[in-house]
This record gives sequence, C-alpha cells and structure tokens, in this order.
Amino acid sequence: MQTQLCCFPQFVVIPALAFPPFDIPPISFWIYVSASLLLIIGLVKLFGELPQLHGVDKIMPFGRLFFAIPLAVFGSEHFTATANVASLVPRWIPAHTFWVYLVGLAFICAAVSMVLLIQARLAAALVGMTMLIFVVVMDMPGVIKQPGNRFFWALALRQLAFSGGALAFAMSPWSIRPRQRSRAQTTSALTAIPRFFIGVPSIFYGVEHFLHPAYVPGIPLDRLTPDWIPGRIFLSYFVGVILILAGVCLIVNKKTRLAATALGLTILLTVLWIYLPMLLVAPTDVVALNFFFDTLFFCGAILLLANAMAKERL
Repeated sequence: MQTQLCCFPQFVVIPALAFPPFDIPPISFWIYVSASLLLIIGLVKLFGELPQLHGVDKIMPFGRLFFAIPLAVFGSEHFTATANVASLVPRWIPAHTFWVYLVGLAFICAAVSMVLLIQARLAAALVGMTMLIFVVVMDMPGVIKQPGNRFFWALALRQLAFSGGALAFAMSPWSIRPRQRSRAQTTSALTAIPRFFIGVPSIFYGVEHFLHPAYVPGIPLDRLTPDWIPGRIFLSYFVGVILILAGVCLIVNKKTRLAATALGLTILLTVLWIYLPMLLVAPTDVVALNFFFDTLFFCGAILLLANAMAKERL
C-alpha cells in the first residue's frame, strides 16, 4: 500500500511535465513557467500597493515577491526532479516521494498566498518552520559528519536564513493586529529569532567572502565566479563587508531596518551583476537557474526581515 501511495503521483504528474515545447529541458521549462506566473501575479498586486508607500518603503513589497518566486520555482522542481529531491530525504523517513510532492505543492501554494496576502501569515509561518526542519533533519547531520566542510555550513545557514525571512514576514506589523501589552511584548521578543537566523549566516558568509573571494558571492557555495564577469573580486569583498556589518547590526539589534535594507539591496545587486549574466549565458542550465533563484531567495528573506523591523528615528 505504501509503495502504491509513493509511486502513483509519478504516473499522473510526470507525463504532463515531461514534454515541454521549444526543446527546453522539462525542469528548466517549468522553472520559467513558475517564475513568470508568480512575477505577473506579484507585479499586479504590487502596483496597487506602491502608490501608498514613500521613499525606501517602496522597496519593501518586493521582498515578498523575491521570496515567493524562488519558493514557487523550487516547489516546481519537486515535481520535475522528484528523484533528485527524494534522495535528499533521510532514509529513516518513509514515503519519500509522497513527501516530495506534498512539500512541492505546499511551497507553490505558500508562494501564491504570500504574494496575494491571502492567509499569508499562516503560509509564511509554515514555510519558516519547514525550512527550520530542513536545517535540523537534512543539513545538520552533514555538518556534524564533516564539520570542516564550509559548503555544508553554507547550505545549513542558507536554509536558516530562509526560515528567518519567512518567520519575519509572519511577524511583520501588517499581519499582527493590536493586542494586549503582554502579547505585544512577546511578539517583540520573538522578532529576535529571525534577526539571529539571518544575522549569523550573514557574518559567516561575509568572512567566507574574504577567505575565498573567487567563489560566487552572496551565498558562497561551491562554484567559482566566471573570469569574464568584470569586477568579480571587488564585488566579493564589497559584499563581504556589507554582510559582516549588517550581520553585526542584526545580532546586536542596532539600526536593524537600515542594515537589513542595505544588505537586501546589496544581494540584489549581486543577483544582477553576477547571477543574471551567468544565467543569460546558459538560460536552460538548471544549475545556473538554481543559483540565480537561490540568491534571489536570500535577497527576499533579508528584505522581509527589513520590512518587519520598526522604523528607526534618525
């Protein structure tokens, strides 16, 4: 019975996804479809919000768009690269394929929910908890086995930052109605969690930028920045400085909104300077697509945190 439950979706979903037009690989095709649909939906929604905002606040709504698009993209990969995703699930968890499909569907639904602000607080909280479970169940075992592997640390902290962004969105002021003072104090204390979830990875990543400047900036994973990208080493050091400074501000709770906003815009600059050209050179390369949306995901998480922080007086 368990085998039938795991395998049945493959016969329903995979044939529908396996024959995209234009001779584009199925994974890449559905990544573009997911990203395009969320982008259109998100821009329509954002255009109605932007006239009500002023100054730097106009940037803030894009945080949830930059977060939701990669969330939907990675959700689509649960249906097009099911076997690869299922291999990441710990062996002691039963029904791997079932969980891959379930999480993929949940990610897509959560992305739409966050963009349209429909049950968005619940969706963000569930995404944040899911990412935190990924850290504990899938990432930390690898870190414990190979504590000297910096890429394992980078992956674990990446998921932690994604969790922090989602939890910050769930705690953001627009989603919390006025409550009793004690509840407000509790909510204020809880906002320290997403600050640490993003602040700690930022400092770690910043240090990595100085130790290994030739590797891709933002989230320093196991890939060298192409030599043909101008100013790649300078950008790596620059991003490293901003990561460290912003991370320290987030941890000590000083100028947090300014720090998170500056860091989010810096990571967005990295996406446009490094990852977009890499993607344009190989538009159907799944690795290039994943790096692009992975870093955009990080940018979105940081901007969600910035939007959740109270405005500081100058």
